[in-house]
Amino acid sequence: MKRVLGIICSPRKMGNCEIFVKEISRNIPHDHRLYLLRLSDFSIKLCMGCYACLFRKGRCRQRDDLPTILDQMAMADGLIIASPTYFLGANASLKNLLDRCLTAYSYSDRLWGKPAVAVGIAGIKGKEGSTHYDIERFLRLLLLNIKGIKIVYGALPGEVMLKDKNRKIAASLGKSLFGKDIKEEGPECPVCGGKTFRFIKKDIVQCQLCSFSGKIVTKGATIDFEIEKKDHAIFLSNEEAVEHREWLIDMCRNYMKKKRELESVSEPYSKYGRWIKPETKNREPDEKNI
Repeated sequence: MKRVLGIICSPRKMGNCEIFVKEISRNIPHDHRLYLLRLSDFSIKLCMGCYACLFRKGRCRQRDDLPTILDQMAMADGLIIASPTYFLGANASLKNLLDRCLTAYSYSDRLWGKPAVAVGIAGIKGKEGSTHYDIERFLRLLLLNIKGIKIVYGALPGEVMLKDKNRKIAASLGKSLFGKDIKEEGPECPVCGGKTFRFIKKDIVQCQLCSFSGKIVTKGATIDFEIEKKDHAIFLSNEEAVEHREWLIDMCRNYMKKKRELESVSEPYSKYGRWIKPETKNREPDEKNI
């Protein structure tokens, strides 16, 4: 029996994200058991950018629930991700988890190529903003095999299941998790398959996922991109992920060699400006408004 992990990026219990993940699971044509993980239930502290995890075999200095989450991802045979759209982007819990995932390099052999499907949910049609890209970036940088990502619409809890179209989308995601990929329409990056681009000049485009750039090519009524892979790919293969990890380690070692020089540059700024600190009273919940 396969083990499927559903990662819920919404703090709302029995909201559209949770319901949609369960509907996807119901459509997986393989014997499986669904395990659910709501990111807001776990303590995921902010990354300090210390790179200690690179030298400590993935053990972060922060004491929180990150190891539990990564262990659950590594144990799963497949993953389902669901995130709501908050202010034209995926819920911050997804990005917060991703920011801590230098630690995930120690799991690369267990995560590489693991199948995953995902859904982004927005309350207003066309107002999902960067949600699709945010989810795609998370899956790619975690070295997962993206079988399909879809955006659906529904604001009120359960509303997402009122439309037959959304049920069909859930069914297609369920079938694709351990089956054939869902092919997306429209142009994509020939290097990584990304579908979000930055137009730099008249005929130059940059893929926002792999960051490689190239030319825009028009073929009749269709648009295509001539983008070539260059040095320092991060997630296109497990070997390149390992190379990126080694590059980061070398950067840390170079810092130690240049530490005195860099500190002399930084020192004049150390006492510039006045820091504003949080007020303790603002951290207590307002019982009257709960």
